[in-house]
Amino acid sequence: MQREAVVIVDEDCVDALSDALLDAGALSVAVEDADADLETEQPLFGEPGFEPARPGWRRNRLIFMVDAAADAQALLATAAAAIGRAAPAIVATREFGDADWVRRTQAQFAPTRISARLWIVPTWHEPPDPNAINIRLDPGVAFGTGTHPTTRLCLSWLEQAELANARVLDYGCGSGILAIAAAKLGAREVVGTDIDPQALAAARANSEINRVAARYTAPQELGSGEYDVILANILANPLLILAPALVARLAAGGRVVLSGILERQARQVIDTYARLSRDLALEVWRSEDGWSCIVGARAPAR
Repeated sequence: MQREAVVIVDEDCVDALSDALLDAGALSVAVEDADADLETEQPLFGEPGFEPARPGWRRNRLIFMVDAAADAQALLATAAAAIGRAAPAIVATREFGDADWVRRTQAQFAPTRISARLWIVPTWHEPPDPNAINIRLDPGVAFGTGTHPTTRLCLSWLEQAELANARVLDYGCGSGILAIAAAKLGAREVVGTDIDPQALAAARANSEINRVAARYTAPQELGSGEYDVILANILANPLLILAPALVARLAAGGRVVLSGILERQARQVIDTYARLSRDLALEVWRSEDGWSCIVGARAPAR
């Protein structure tokens, strides 16, 4: 048996307390944004090529797991004392019985149908439709399994787009799912970039599993060049900062697909990109579960 306990901590001590909990005997520690999906949410990110400027969100939900026989409050007090802090209050607890956690985790990820011809299929499942375009992808360290609305919106756009002979850039590639989909759907050249080296490693491995050709590199090593399709499934604030860089890389007649945007943030993103280029027309392509996907098209060369 194991017990999970949850505390809320500020950004200035989240890293130190996480390490201290592990030193004190916690089996695992996870950190989530305590303000996720609220008006007070402040996305945490780093500019391309740099680590995030802050160690955590403004308010962090710190989740630690201990053996059921252990005293979670005492362990927390020990960890807090080790960093010279008062122990925060435990706001929730939950007990788990002995289980095959690998199998339980796998059971959460079934094949995901994006369209009649496009599926995301974990490697431990057989494809429901062997004749479809099946992207083999397992959950891992990098974002992008096809289950989140922001990723599904991008995949749905890619599935109906004409990608033949297109050069595609996946900015913030994560697991590589969008780059892999673009390659399987006919793109001539696919490049993915991410500030996280683990994401780049995961994307390369996933591309090998799917037997597609794609190049993955850090943003500062991307080099020059324009692209016919630019995909960026990140968050609204990074997309606003990245707007000049993304627009500068969009070829004449090219299309930019922006996702990770809450519906209430869509107008600000559209206006920011439109101000950078008079020949770039943007609109909300589709929304799902409160998230919007914005698509922009640059006028062809005259």
